[in-house]
Amino acid sequence: MVYLGIDIGKNNHNASLMDAAGKLLFKGFSFPNTTAGGEKLLEQLSFHSTDPSNVCIGLESTGHYWLALYSFLHEKGFVIHVINPIQTDGWRKGVEIRKRKTDTIDSALIADLIRYGSFVESSLADETLFSLRTLTRFRTYLVDSISDLKRKVICVLDQVFPEYENVFSDVFGSTSKQILLNYTTPAELERLSVDKLAEVLAHTSRNRIPAAKAHELSVLAANSFGVTFSLEAFTFQLRQLVQQMQFIEQQVKDTEAEIKLLLDEMDSPITTIPGIGPTTGAIILSEIGDINRFDSPAKLVAYAGIDASVSKSGQFESTHNVMSKRGSPYLRRAIYQAALVASIHDPVLNAFYLKKRAEGKHHKTCLGAVSRKLCYIIYAVLKAGKPYEVRLPQA
Repeated sequence: MVYLGIDIGKNNHNASLMDAAGKLLFKGFSFPNTTAGGEKLLEQLSFHSTDPSNVCIGLESTGHYWLALYSFLHEKGFVIHVINPIQTDGWRKGVEIRKRKTDTIDSALIADLIRYGSFVESSLADETLFSLRTLTRFRTYLVDSISDLKRKVICVLDQVFPEYENVFSDVFGSTSKQILLNYTTPAELERLSVDKLAEVLAHTSRNRIPAAKAHELSVLAANSFGVTFSLEAFTFQLRQLVQQMQFIEQQVKDTEAEIKLLLDEMDSPITTIPGIGPTTGAIILSEIGDINRFDSPAKLVAYAGIDASVSKSGQFESTHNVMSKRGSPYLRRAIYQAALVASIHDPVLNAFYLKKRAEGKHHKTCLGAVSRKLCYIIYAVLKAGKPYEVRLPQA
């Protein structure tokens, strides 16, 4: 068996080959991130082995740059181990006395790490899971984009119509957005009679907003302290932002529909756990990958980055340890959001949360503890492949 370590770059990769005894057969072999570059690597590899089953390949999951090479080598019949750069960095610290970091050294370190086998692969699994992860991360990007647009809308409103936020409980509700699209400035609203404005609100809200709200909005518009110059520029910007929000919101719905199709295909019991719906469950499944990669729930907790960091040196040991936040930020965010719901609706986790609060712990500290406990539940459910059952403690 020979071990091929590949250090990933945007335009060029660097490879080193090591035998079972740890001897470097070649090192620092550079090749471009192209089909011709992939063939060049195979040609170099053929001098030492022509059998894909005799080659163990390791590469880092650096951004998205590794995907094309992974796909190329996978089609050629090679088994590739995708590892987190954090593990390579830890291995470097363990074997390197001097602080050196070059592409050649890194590719040799990866080969050595693969040779020893002391690594945990990244969450790339079968095609369905990979597609699910791609879609859930895309959805996260879309949702974050909407949040950014909302901040920009508020910024413009603060200048044009600062009183507007006091009218609607949700500035970004469907009724409010329709008003902003059609009557962007206080002057446009002021030109409408109260009766006409009440009619508009009734139509857009399907009679859910009382007529008194029209009078309130009209009075605020008449006495607004917003800017009165460059209004065309402000109104144009505001309408564009709202239209962009609506477009992305539809994209989120379409993406969630695709996610649900893949999740239904997997038929996982993940959504039987309180606080975990289809979208959150899809994120958790796709980020974890194969649950058998973890031989204990504690390792899943560490992978999510919700384990406590440790600060200890000599006789000193910190008594205030915070969440490590290393690992998958997508997984950590999904589990934390699920814990927020589960701490209210699941009797066991609710009791655990209230116990921590009674001990004087801060709300966020308690949610962190619930998140770790939820990780153990997720691990047990996925390992067993059975729905979650609430087991109340014996009285």
